[in-house]
Amino acid sequence: MKPFNKKTLKNGLRVITIPKKDSLATTVLVLVEAGSKYETKKINGLSHFLEHMCFKGTAKRPTALDIAGELDGIGAEYNAFTSQEWTGYYAKAQSEHTDKVLDIISDMYLNPTFDPKEIEKEKGVVIEELNMYEDTPQRKVQDLFLELLYGDQPAGWDVGGKKEIIQKLNKEDFLKYRGEHYVAKATVIVVSGAVNEKTLLPKIEKAFSNITVGDKTGKIKTIEKQSKPEILIRHKESDQTHLVMGVRAFDAFDKRRFALDVLADILGGGMSSRLFQRVREELGAAYYVNAGVDLLSDHGYLGISAGIEHSKINIVIKAIIEELSKIKKNSISEEELHRAKDHLTGRMILGLESSDALAMYYGGQEVLRREEMAPAELVKAIHAVKLEDIVSVANDLFKGDRLNLAMIGPYRDQKQFAEILRF
Repeated sequence: MKPFNKKTLKNGLRVITIPKKDSLATTVLVLVEAGSKYETKKINGLSHFLEHMCFKGTAKRPTALDIAGELDGIGAEYNAFTSQEWTGYYAKAQSEHTDKVLDIISDMYLNPTFDPKEIEKEKGVVIEELNMYEDTPQRKVQDLFLELLYGDQPAGWDVGGKKEIIQKLNKEDFLKYRGEHYVAKATVIVVSGAVNEKTLLPKIEKAFSNITVGDKTGKIKTIEKQSKPEILIRHKESDQTHLVMGVRAFDAFDKRRFALDVLADILGGGMSSRLFQRVREELGAAYYVNAGVDLLSDHGYLGISAGIEHSKINIVIKAIIEELSKIKKNSISEEELHRAKDHLTGRMILGLESSDALAMYYGGQEVLRREEMAPAELVKAIHAVKLEDIVSVANDLFKGDRLNLAMIGPYRDQKQFAEILRF
C-alpha cells in the first residue's frame, strides 16, 4: 500500500493526502508554481511580496489580525515561504481543527484583497526583511553565490527582490501576476497527518471551487555558461569571512542526483564528514562548515559553506580543493560510503516524523518533478549508489573551469584568491 494518494480534480487542481495513523495533528499545505524564476526584472520580488499580502486580509477575514487570531485561537503553527520555483502556505493544528485550517488556508490563497493601504505598509516589512538578510552574512553569501553562478537572469536574482522595485509595486501588479500563476493546474493541495480521505476530498473540492482555471504562464529557461573559475566578493568589515564554494551540477531529473547527495554528505554532511574534520577539527579555522546540493527544474549546484577566520582563508580554500581532488581519485572506503548513506537516510527519516515535514516532502516533489518517491524508495535509491558512481560524478563536476567562490569579508581584491582557486 502506498504511503500517499494523489488525485487530480476536474479543474486541474492536484491533491495529495498522506495518512499518518498515529498523528494527533494535521497539516494543510498549498503550493503553487510561482517563485522568483517566474518573474521579470521589473517585478523581481513580487512572488515573495504577494505571499506576505495573503496574510493581510480577505473579504471574509478583512484584517491580518482576523487571520492570525483564528489560527492562534486553535494553537496552530502557520507560515508561508517563497523560493525560486514555488510559494507555499500552510497551517498545522490538532486534527479536530482540520476543517477550520482548510477554510482559513484556502481563503487566504484564493481571496486576498490587496488593500492598497496594506500594500504600502507591508513594503516597509518586506524591506526590513531584506535588511535583516543583508546584515546576516552567513545567509547573504548564499544569495551572492547564486548571483555569481547565474548572473542577470531569474536564477541569479534575489528571491526577495530589490528595495527600489518593492517600493514601486502596486495592486495592479499583484492582480496581474496572481492571474497568470495562481491557477488550478499550477496548484497542489497537500494534507498530511490525521487524514480521513473519503470525507476530506469533497471538502477540498468545495473549498477550492472558485479557483481560477486557465493557462499558466511559464518561466525562462536558465542559461548555464562558464569557461573559467569565477569569484564574487562583497566587502564587509566582519569578524569572520563567510564563503560558499561550489560547482554547477544538473537538474532534479538527473539520475546521478543520488550519487551527488551521497558525495555531499561525505564532504560535509555531519561532524564526522571530511570537511568538518579537516577545516574545524584539524585547522581550527571555522565553527560551521557543511556541504549541500540544490537541484531545481532546469539547473542545480553543489555548494560548500563555511565561516572562516580571516587569517586562515587561503589555507581553508586550498584544503577544500584538496578534499574535492581526493574524491576524484577514488579515496572513499566502503566503510565511509556506508556511513554516509546511513547518515543521509537516517537524518531524512528522522526529519519526516511530523505531518508538516511529510507535507513539504511530497509537495515539493510534486511541484518540481510532478512525481513522488516515497521515503522507502528514496532510501533504497541512496543505498544503491556505488563508489564508482560517486567518483564519476566528482570527475564530471570537479573541474577547474567549474569552480566558483562567493565571499563576504574584509577584501577588495580578488587576485589572491584567483591564484589558489584551481585544481
